[in-house]
Amino acid sequence: MGDTSDSFELFSIIHFSTLFLLVCLSLILFWQRRNIRSRNPAQLEFWERFAAVSLFAMEITYHIWLVASGRWAVDDSLPLELCSLSLFVTIVLLWSRNRYLVDFVVFAGIGGAIQAVATPVLDMNFPHFRFFHFFYTHAGIILTGLYFVWVKGYKPTFKGVLKTMIYLNAILPVIFIMNWLLSGNYMFLRMKPQNGSLLDFLGPYPWYILSLEAVAFTSFILIWLLLRERKNNGI
Repeated sequence: MGDTSDSFELFSIIHFSTLFLLVCLSLILFWQRRNIRSRNPAQLEFWERFAAVSLFAMEITYHIWLVASGRWAVDDSLPLELCSLSLFVTIVLLWSRNRYLVDFVVFAGIGGAIQAVATPVLDMNFPHFRFFHFFYTHAGIILTGLYFVWVKGYKPTFKGVLKTMIYLNAILPVIFIMNWLLSGNYMFLRMKPQNGSLLDFLGPYPWYILSLEAVAFTSFILIWLLLRERKNNGI
């Protein structure tokens, strides 16, 4: 699946090009929001479910590749990372349109996915399958959150920020236990990633976990303010 001997290089031309493409797709979604909104509801439902299936298929293919390449391991391949959980919620949201799931995708999904694409923990470069899987799924989370705000009319609220923080803190004890049982490092709750990330600026273990709480809350607030302001201005 697109073998390459090159490791992914942070802030390389490929990285910046991928980020630029994601920004362009987001802007196109924003500019075309009224045209998309005016389409037949059955058409929108079809494309929403198509997106859900494509994200699910990409994730399943990724796990098949992990097994086939001997990379799958219980300590780091289970869907227990924040973005893995966000991807699952995103897929269910696109398929079911359950509005109770939107808060998590908009705040935890967009916030986590932006951090992930800005500083990817990725050992495969373009054009390897893993490169496409990583950016496709993370872009899918971001664009789905924006789609439900700009097209579907969801209005982010401060209450939604608080609810998402509660959900995350309810999940953390489960992740701690799974890390202890499996000797894993899901959500980086045991140590920082070795190839560098934003966690390097948040202090040593275990204090960076508390810093992560503050970063998460701050990023959720920023997402709320940015998206709420656009809605309130009638844009």
